[in-house]
Amino acid sequence: MSDSENTKGHGQSVPEEDPEHPAHAQSGEQQSQGEPGLTVDDILGTPQSEGVEAADAASSNPDDAAPAGEDAAQKLADERLEDLRRLQAEFVNFKNRTSREKEQLRDFVSGDMITALLPVLDDIEAARKAGDLTDGPFAAIATKLEETLTRQGLERIGDVGQAFDPTVHEAVLQQPTDQVEPDHVSLVLRSGFKIGDRVVRAAQVAVAAQP
Repeated sequence: MSDSENTKGHGQSVPEEDPEHPAHAQSGEQQSQGEPGLTVDDILGTPQSEGVEAADAASSNPDDAAPAGEDAAQKLADERLEDLRRLQAEFVNFKNRTSREKEQLRDFVSGDMITALLPVLDDIEAARKAGDLTDGPFAAIATKLEETLTRQGLERIGDVGQAFDPTVHEAVLQQPTDQVEPDHVSLVLRSGFKIGDRVVRAAQVAVAAQP
């Protein structure tokens, strides 16, 4: 008989217990005693975590989540609509500003052209007052030129009897007279011109005073 085996009973060998593995012996004892494990009731009875409970609550109440999504979509739509309205207002302002600048530019260009023609207009007026343009081809040319400039916005300023206005009249002298009210134009020495609201040249006038 060897040292590693002991005989017991009918000569069967019994292995010696390994002192370095006591857990093996304990597990064998637990299994031999039939200790019960986890049951289905134990698993179902375990408390759920907060994240799982929140997910269950959200999934169980889909009607509560739907209004929040609709409110966010409506807010976004309102913001986009406000952006479009602001862009439309900016475009209208830009269009109006461009139109005004275009009209101002046209007036300035016309004014510069008419300023260059002022000596010609003065000669036409002097010739008409002298009776040299009563008839003939030159009279027709002068009339067509004046009509063309009038269509471009040209307006002659400075008439006898008008109230003196320093923005359109240039006072050259005072004329004592009882034919015209005081501080009114009594004589036009040189006609003035304007295009729209822009005065191209002020009219040189005499202002009536008390005799």
